[in-house]
Amino acid sequence: MRQAQTEIEIETRGQGLVEFTSEAAGWVAGTGIQDGLLTLFCRHTSASLTIQENADPDVIADLNDYFRKLVPEQSGSYRHAAEGPDDMPAHVRSALTDVSLSVPVAAGRLLLGTWQGLYLFEHRRRAHRRLLALHLLGE
Repeated sequence: MRQAQTEIEIETRGQGLVEFTSEAAGWVAGTGIQDGLLTLFCRHTSASLTIQENADPDVIADLNDYFRKLVPEQSGSYRHAAEGPDDMPAHVRSALTDVSLSVPVAAGRLLLGTWQGLYLFEHRRRAHRRLLALHLLGE
């Protein structure tokens, strides 16, 4: 059994989903590990990870719209507002999604479905640099 680990940095432009499938797939291919399990972990509390459709951009737009409606930024609605009105809603959105994912690897490739992509879901309004930890265990 072998393992490999790295971090990748994702630059966001504010709220929304940023696909990083090619970065993760490229790193996996470069490890030489053929079969195993990739674990991805977002090292932040106001951003998250998701696997979503990467073919129709309407899916991403609809997800962004839905989360804005589901967890609105309403002044006075939250006790925690130390970092601005988008801070606590970002924490709630992150709690409703995932901060870690597991993806099987076979023949040196991510076993994602045809229309699936890996996304960082930025929940804050301003641009951020987000760090993701990737750990691959396999043979």
